[in-house]
Amino acid sequence: MSLKESQQQVDNWVKNHGVRYFNELTNMAQLTEEVGEVARIIARRYGEQSEKESDKDKDLGEELADVMFVVLCLANQTGTDLEKAFAKKLQIKTERDHDRHHNNEKLKS
Repeated sequence: MSLKESQQQVDNWVKNHGVRYFNELTNMAQLTEEVGEVARIIARRYGEQSEKESDKDKDLGEELADVMFVVLCLANQTGTDLEKAFAKKLQIKTERDHDRHHNNEKLKS
């Protein structure tokens, strides 16, 4: 599924199930909350913190999908074409960072 299709699916879901979009500030707060949930799983599962019993059943993919859902909502309500924006960003990063990362001694192992 393309980003454009994902944005459309989220828009359809909001219109059919969610009544309306939350305002942008509410969605920004929700995004922060969802990113925090991802950070908690990563820190405890892959980092040095011990994983609590209550966190062991958390699905990282589901939490990442929550982040994507809110990002798609924010894109829709601000008129942002994420597919176009992502393609542009990837091109910028490709031109700017290709040699930088290849020449980074810290990345050579």
